[in-house]
Amino acid sequence: MLVNPSGADNRAGRARVLKGSQVGRITTHVLDLAHGKPGAGMTVTLYRRAGDAYEKIASASTNADGRCDAPLAEGAALGKGRYRLVFAAAAYFRANGVALPDPPFVDEIVLDFGISDAAAHYHVPLLVSPWSYSTYRGS
Repeated sequence: MLVNPSGADNRAGRARVLKGSQVGRITTHVLDLAHGKPGAGMTVTLYRRAGDAYEKIASASTNADGRCDAPLAEGAALGKGRYRLVFAAAAYFRANGVALPDPPFVDEIVLDFGISDAAAHYHVPLLVSPWSYSTYRGS
């Protein structure tokens, strides 16, 4: 069993193997840099580009560790193409008692990215504060 420092079972965050082959998936992790803690309770929505529009695939709220309980897409639901993650950052900070200007400097964070290998793991972490954010392709 894989265990993270908080003692929770972390098997969902590791590589998934099905009949000897890796199953592709999209996962995320939110870190609240303003408070130095995981971004628990942030709404994250995943879209896939279809022509000139984006179709909603999944929506989830991050858990106490700042992660979604399951991949936002995996296996047959994940294909080569263009995707979009939308993080409801301002709503998260307001729910956590942060006084934000109107309109907030950082509101919904839209990250567009591509999937070139549908069998790979695409982990897209978000480091966020009310004034800035950063992302990268994690592992």
